[in-house]
Amino acid sequence: MVTAPRSAKPASFETALEELEQLLARLESGAMPLEQLLTQYQRGAELLKFCRERLEAVETQVKVLDQGLLKSWTPE
Repeated sequence: MVTAPRSAKPASFETALEELEQLLARLESGAMPLEQLLTQYQRGAELLKFCRERLEAVETQVKVLDQGLLKSWTPE
């Protein structure tokens, strides 16, 4: 598994979410050396911020498309 450099911006929401899930699994396993915990935690915070910003951008676009009204989504 190749990991992107800590400061690299994810290519997409999906890649950021995948990296965040992998990072969380490593953190929860307790197998990560203490020296790496802080830097990996910081990377996780960066990924979380990226994902939140992308979700907010999509929500804003949906609001514009729905003329400011959020509508419940129902599968067809």
